[in-house]
Amino acid sequence: MTVLILGGTSEAAALDQLLAEQAPEIRAVISLAGHTSDPRPLSLPSRIGGFGGIAGLREYLVEEGVVAVIDATHPFAAIMPYHAEAACKAEGVPLLAIRRESWRPQAGDRWRSVPDIGAAVEALGTEPQRVFLTIGRLELPQFFAAPQHRYLIRVIEPVGELPLPHAKVLQQRGPFEAEAEERLMHREGTQILVSKNAGGPMTLGKLVAARRLGLPVVMVERPPKPDVEYVTHIDQVLPWLVAQGLFVTERGV
Repeated sequence: MTVLILGGTSEAAALDQLLAEQAPEIRAVISLAGHTSDPRPLSLPSRIGGFGGIAGLREYLVEEGVVAVIDATHPFAAIMPYHAEAACKAEGVPLLAIRRESWRPQAGDRWRSVPDIGAAVEALGTEPQRVFLTIGRLELPQFFAAPQHRYLIRVIEPVGELPLPHAKVLQQRGPFEAEAEERLMHREGTQILVSKNAGGPMTLGKLVAARRLGLPVVMVERPPKPDVEYVTHIDQVLPWLVAQGLFVTERGV
């Protein structure tokens, strides 16, 4: 039997390690979208690339004998969670999503929540500012419409030449500590931070740093997700597999 993990998060990588160590009898496969050319090493077999829509995912579930799907896609994955819901429902395959909790503003935070990247661009205004962009590379083009700002852009993947007259690119992978983030923002003269509400500890430091420096934050909220069963931590996945009758613990529970 095969458990398919739809990856893209640190939770997917951690679940990969957990299953490899605690449930080696389960054949698990991690599927990655392929947005990152050098993903973290994995313990379990992996596949890279899309499935070809809902029909392609349904075909994969049948051909590979998938008995359960774990949706550990990025909190900002807008399409795959719905494809997983539709394909699993059509084939009668149990589906569980891992959804980490969103960040919530704390005392002293100066957040402005916006629904999408386009709204984030508008929230920067027309007057030039020093902007720290931490939204990844795929949605950078929307900021090309606001070239008046000085951008500090942090990405995991290289972005090449950008049509922005004032842009500095940092190619780095987290985690990022609050103290280092504070030093970076102070050194670069950051006036405003733009972030996606990804949640989790990996990049929380930038929000702590912005709070300490009294900087405003434009926070892009998550897209809608399908109404499916979900957990917030990988430790809840094995009990769910047990409840589905797909895995038996050492205690036989």
